[in-house]
Amino acid sequence: MRYFLHLAYDGTDYHGWQTQPNAVTVQEELNRRLSQVLRQPVFTLGSGRTDTGVHASHQVAHFEAEMPANLDEATTLYRLNRALPRDIAGYALHPVPPKANARFDAEARTYEYHVRLVPDPFSSRHALYLDRAPDLAAMNTAAALLLGSRDFTSFSKVKGAEKHYVCVVYEAAWHPVPGGLVFRIRANRFVRGMVRLVVGTLLSVGRGRLTPAAFGEILAAQSRVEASGAAPAQGLFLTRVEYPAELVATAVLPSGMPYFANR
Repeated sequence: MRYFLHLAYDGTDYHGWQTQPNAVTVQEELNRRLSQVLRQPVFTLGSGRTDTGVHASHQVAHFEAEMPANLDEATTLYRLNRALPRDIAGYALHPVPPKANARFDAEARTYEYHVRLVPDPFSSRHALYLDRAPDLAAMNTAAALLLGSRDFTSFSKVKGAEKHYVCVVYEAAWHPVPGGLVFRIRANRFVRGMVRLVVGTLLSVGRGRLTPAAFGEILAAQSRVEASGAAPAQGLFLTRVEYPAELVATAVLPSGMPYFANR
């Protein structure tokens, strides 16, 4: 049977989501612990590949397994969380149709980038600290240019495996929060490295190094060399993955977890 697992993780000590040789990754750790709990080889496929040091407050992975007779989904999730390291946690586990795919059935994803403007020793692993507040209005003027169907070649890592670089962006804006700012971007898909490159270039606008018009020119140029450097990984979170309601109707998440069905 196929299952969806909804989970979260602190990516600080991992070399990203995807299993790779000679590196500790979230996917590798999850596969190992699920295999232990279910007493059979288990291989997960995630909704997206977060990079080294990037976090997720809502990631989704699917896997195939035969549930042992003495286990139900709730008990499996309980035992999985006891087996997982403290920086990875499962929130919901539920069956899905045989062809459901955590990556390709996702209708939208949301990322957030956290910036602190007040020194905070407790957020150093989860936010970028700036000692001067950037120009919020200028950054939001530039961010508005991202909305709609756009080619994000200028904000992609070189030598990516993508067949195309067009994404449809539904939301892109900076929001003030106590002690800092959060950039939230929601789209149907993201190309490799896109959010950190967008954030890094928007921060150049906020620091007065670029105008919003120049940001728009960089986007239109479809040339990676035009963009600023990528923002550091620690401030980035995958925060929401949305699916058709029929795929997630049976899932129940804790009240503190953002809901994820695309209504």
